[in-house]
Amino acid sequence: MRNLVSIILAAGEGTRMKSTFPKVLHQICGQPMLVYVLKAVLKAGCGKNYLVLGHKGEKIIEVLRDFLPLRKRGIEFVKQTKLLGSGHAVLQVKKDLRGYKGNVLVVYGDLPLLSGRTLNRLIQTHYKQDNSLTILGTTLENPSGYGRIIENSNGKGIRIVEERNATPKERRINRVNVGVYCFRAEDLFKAIDKIKPDNRKREYYLTDAIEILGEMGKRVGMVITKDSREVEGVNNRKQLVNIQKYVNMKNLERLLLTGVTIVDPSSTFIDFTVRIGRDTIIYPGSTILGKTRIGENCKLGPYAFIQNCQIENGVEVRASFIYGAKIAERAKVGPFSHIRPGTFVGEEARVGNFCEVKKSRIGRGTKVSHLSYIGDAFLGKGINIGAGTITCNFDGVRKNITRIGDNTFVGSDAKFIAPVKIGKGAVIGAGSTITEDVPAGKLAIARARQVIKDRKRKKKIKR
Repeated sequence: MRNLVSIILAAGEGTRMKSTFPKVLHQICGQPMLVYVLKAVLKAGCGKNYLVLGHKGEKIIEVLRDFLPLRKRGIEFVKQTKLLGSGHAVLQVKKDLRGYKGNVLVVYGDLPLLSGRTLNRLIQTHYKQDNSLTILGTTLENPSGYGRIIENSNGKGIRIVEERNATPKERRINRVNVGVYCFRAEDLFKAIDKIKPDNRKREYYLTDAIEILGEMGKRVGMVITKDSREVEGVNNRKQLVNIQKYVNMKNLERLLLTGVTIVDPSSTFIDFTVRIGRDTIIYPGSTILGKTRIGENCKLGPYAFIQNCQIENGVEVRASFIYGAKIAERAKVGPFSHIRPGTFVGEEARVGNFCEVKKSRIGRGTKVSHLSYIGDAFLGKGINIGAGTITCNFDGVRKNITRIGDNTFVGSDAKFIAPVKIGKGAVIGAGSTITEDVPAGKLAIARARQVIKDRKRKKKIKR
């Protein structure tokens, strides 16, 4: 492991996002942008990683725990109570690095496309040239908004000029600073101690350390990455969406190369965290999110929405919403089904059009084909559920369970007033409202007898 630690700056409020949510937690293809940065830093081989937090720091820690084993990966949290600039943020880690003689990688937390490969190139250059500081930069056709990297006229030393302070000549320079640095630790903190908040915002800018190190006679180098896309930051929703489109397309390309067919990538969105087996076909308009796992030879879509589900081999889902459910092999869902969390749909079972299933278990080969609500129910194998069937699970106080045994036949428009149990092989007459248990093999009819009356009237009604 290298003698290297990282400092990730994630304390800013991100006011341009116009959000109550911390900027670094805004998601890109199923992961907060900060997770992408942390993974890149970990690939660079940093032994310890100090995450500087300020605005809603506790929320950031809570969310990160769902994505990374923080302590195992050497991630520690440092609080910046007053948001006084990037230099001040780095200064908060000084006490943790007292006596440390290695190098420090400093990265902003809003660079989700940054790769471990580019960080490694920066670090290797830093070591090879024995620099006090090495800056990562890029060249842009339109450098507006970025600080310019300017070499001194004598060829020695580098400085960063922020756009608002740049001369017209300096603004024409298209080589820009992207906010990623590798410092020699002892030089970093010597320079930061000399930074003064002599700017309009009265903040301590880390970029000032570059010029200070030059004045101290320290060696400052730079690495220019040709892939400017990789170092794009996220400051507003427009930039977030553009980066998400890019990451999604890269993810779809990866899936295509592993044997997944995506009929129309331009209308398909799949989170980076999703796993899909070969020979599965994703039809247009489909969205697959979260920790979804999909087997082989499935047909999903068009217009399937699937989130945090386990989909086994050979499943078909058409134009339906499925959340937090497990769909077993060769089952069929849709079109226009709504499968809610906690549901299990068994092998070769079917949930058809305009059906909602909530927190229920549907056995092998059971068919819920039309216009039905199945909630808090256990349905056995080989059951036929007629159109318009409802399990009435809520009594106004609590949810109650309906149990229907194997090979039961349920006629159309039946209602089950839970809690109720139907035995194996029973038959429920169409239009019945079942309020009591039905023994196995019995026929239950719970409806008023049909009455036919003569409709002749004694008096003719004037219209």
